[in-house]
Amino acid sequence: MQHYNHNDLLNMNARYRVQLMNSLSGFKSVNVIGTSNAEGKHNLAIFSSVFHLGSSPALVGFIMRPDSAARHTLGNIQQTEQYTINQVSESFWRKAHQTSARYLANESEFNQVDLTPDFINGVDAPFVKESRLKYALTLREIIPISLNDTQLIIGEITHIVCEKEAIKDDGYIDIESLDTVALSGLDSYHSTQRLSRISYAKPDKHSVDISLNGDIPDNNPVG
Repeated sequence: MQHYNHNDLLNMNARYRVQLMNSLSGFKSVNVIGTSNAEGKHNLAIFSSVFHLGSSPALVGFIMRPDSAARHTLGNIQQTEQYTINQVSESFWRKAHQTSARYLANESEFNQVDLTPDFINGVDAPFVKESRLKYALTLREIIPISLNDTQLIIGEITHIVCEKEAIKDDGYIDIESLDTVALSGLDSYHSTQRLSRISYAKPDKHSVDISLNGDIPDNNPVG
C-alpha cells in the first residue's frame, strides 16, 4: 500500500497532487450547467461537484473553484439568478468535456462543441436538448469558503425535465436507463452497472433487494 503523509502532500508535484486529490472521492456525477447573461448570450460549462442538499425545499449545490480567469457561469448566475443543470450521457460526454476549454465570453460553448440550447416557458437559462435528465434552478445563496477561496452555489429546483420511462412508481429515477455517465479524477469517464436497489436500513432487520419500481418481494432473501 502507498502511504502519503501530510508533509508528502505539501511537497508533492502540483499537477500530480491535483489528479490524486480529485480521484480520492471516487465516482462523481457529471453535469453541464447552462446559463445566459443579461444580454441573452449563452454559456455552458461542465461540473463534477453537483450534489443534493435537500428535498423540501428542493435544493442542489455545486462548488465554484477559484481561478484568476473570468468565471462566466458564476457571473451569469449572479446577473440572472437562473441556471440549468443537465446530466451528461454517453451520447455527448466528449462534447461536454470540451466545454471545460476557456472560450471567450462572447463565444457560446453550445456553438463551439455542437450542442443544442433548448428552452421552456419561464426559464431564461438554456437547457441542453441532448440531455435526457435536466432541471432548472433559481439562485438562493452563494456561500464563500475562505479555506480555499471556493464558493458554494445553492439553487432551488423550479422545473424538472426527464424521460418519462425513467421515473419509477415510487419517484426513483433510473439514471442508468438514461445512459448517464460518471467521472473519476479530472478526465476519466465511466458507464455504470447497477448492483441492486435495496430497502431502507433498520436496526431490527437486514435490508433486502427491491424492484426498480420500489416493490419489496415477500420472499426476498436476506443478503
